[in-house]
Amino acid sequence: MRKLTHKQSRRLNGFIFVLPWLIGFVLFFLIPIVNTFAFSFNIVGVADEGGRTLEFVGFKNFIDLFRVELASDNQTQIYRMFYEEFARIVVNTPLIVIFSLFAAILLNMEFKGRGVVRVIFFLPIVLGLDVVLGSMLMSTGTSYIDAQAQSGAFLQADLVERVLFNSGLPRGFVGFLSAAVAQIFELMAKSGVQILTYLAGLQSIDKSLYEVADIEGANKYETFWKITLPMVSPLMMFVTIYTLVDMFLASALTNEIYTFTILKNKIGIGSALSVVYLIFVLLIVGVVSFLFSRVVYKND
Repeated sequence: MRKLTHKQSRRLNGFIFVLPWLIGFVLFFLIPIVNTFAFSFNIVGVADEGGRTLEFVGFKNFIDLFRVELASDNQTQIYRMFYEEFARIVVNTPLIVIFSLFAAILLNMEFKGRGVVRVIFFLPIVLGLDVVLGSMLMSTGTSYIDAQAQSGAFLQADLVERVLFNSGLPRGFVGFLSAAVAQIFELMAKSGVQILTYLAGLQSIDKSLYEVADIEGANKYETFWKITLPMVSPLMMFVTIYTLVDMFLASALTNEIYTFTILKNKIGIGSALSVVYLIFVLLIVGVVSFLFSRVVYKND
């Protein structure tokens, strides 16, 4: 038997290393995706002798999805859910990305008790948001819903809103602030991995860059925009895409796919919704990736 060369041996070892992933990808992703595309163009039924039957109907499932079918509440149309999902992503993704960056900058500073503060920030990641909130609220006797309502109460008060309006801020911006604070628990719970990613990136920045900036007389504001932000911009692209995917996985549309496919036994409609949702996700992620690729800093 001919002995493998070093290059062939490395290729074989690499193939063996990724083989489990390839098997899982084919069995649990590629085949289901192909079947979903096939089902979306058919009415799927059960044959008398067992198994399934496929009746090709073309794009009828896609047309019925947006013209005939309603969501599980029997009121909301599917295209309305896509609009609400897009609006939720446009609002929440920048909030999570920006909040995570500034939280990481604060946690990266030198101050007493920094370890304790980091533990407090990362508890929702390790234990889960429900566990942490339950422990915090048991002593007060309040519920999770009450806590969420109270978190945005100060911006919803007439007095505070009147002060913000009189300061010259637009009504829409005040409403945006109120909505953001009202969901502060959700934003913090979804920012843990992003904070860790930013924190790792901040700690990898060469300290000599800050020393040179200090010698040149740059202030903290200039240092942030000229050094910190450009150096973490590649991570910002990763954090944004991760946040988008995380929000897509928790979307109400995924529940609608389950409802159509399993509960209503409309496999063709559920598959059509899956295909449209997949294209919707890929378009948004693709646009975000393209925009970041144009502005991200490349350290050559």
